[in-house]
Amino acid sequence: MSKTVLITGASRGIGKACALAFSKAGYDCIITARQSEEALMAVKRDIESEGSRCLAMLSDASSYEETLTLFENAKAFSPFIDVVVNNAAIASYGLFTDLAPEEWQRIIGTNLSSVYNICHLAVPLMLREKRGVILNISSIWGQEGASCEVAYSAAKGGVDAFTKALAKELAPSGIRVNAISCGVIDTDMNRHLSDSEAGNLADGIPMGRFGSAQEVADLAVFLASKKAGYITGSVVPIHGGGL
Repeated sequence: MSKTVLITGASRGIGKACALAFSKAGYDCIITARQSEEALMAVKRDIESEGSRCLAMLSDASSYEETLTLFENAKAFSPFIDVVVNNAAIASYGLFTDLAPEEWQRIIGTNLSSVYNICHLAVPLMLREKRGVILNISSIWGQEGASCEVAYSAAKGGVDAFTKALAKELAPSGIRVNAISCGVIDTDMNRHLSDSEAGNLADGIPMGRFGSAQEVADLAVFLASKKAGYITGSVVPIHGGGL
């Protein structure tokens, strides 16, 4: 039987690349995004063109209620979710003193609480089967911290700690939990950079370039595979040598 992967934030960037990479690896896909229904449906069509089934739904992963609805629909689509990729994320730039409480809650909700919401509903399903893989897309800023990105850095640091703790809890049940700690990846999240800013940032990376969403997706497919069967509780860096 085909395996099934659930990917949040799948309408573009890393999420879209993961969806296409998993479909090419033979997975049926459940893909979500908070908005951009047209873009999400385009990803669905690409997945189906690879011969995989796909359920595409608009769903705000930071909302537990919407996540419940997602899993109700997922149950009708597939009897089991083999792999979860928690990718939903938003960025926020600015001085900490200008960070409003509402913006703090928005960043933490999308980048960290969403991981809780998805896992809280996926883990009981995996426990019944004594198998499953959870992959959380994180950032090097979760470990290093980034000036003018306090909320984002705090959320990703939480994702890393969440990953390590949950992995220890679930390992005896045959469930693996890992995070992918991304460096600067060429996605829409970095489109705010001017050409000179992007160039300066790339110059500070030992490999001299940004990473690609495809490279992150390829790593995700590997970590979900049996070849990575002894890897759990890891925050795996993909950053071109660091910053």
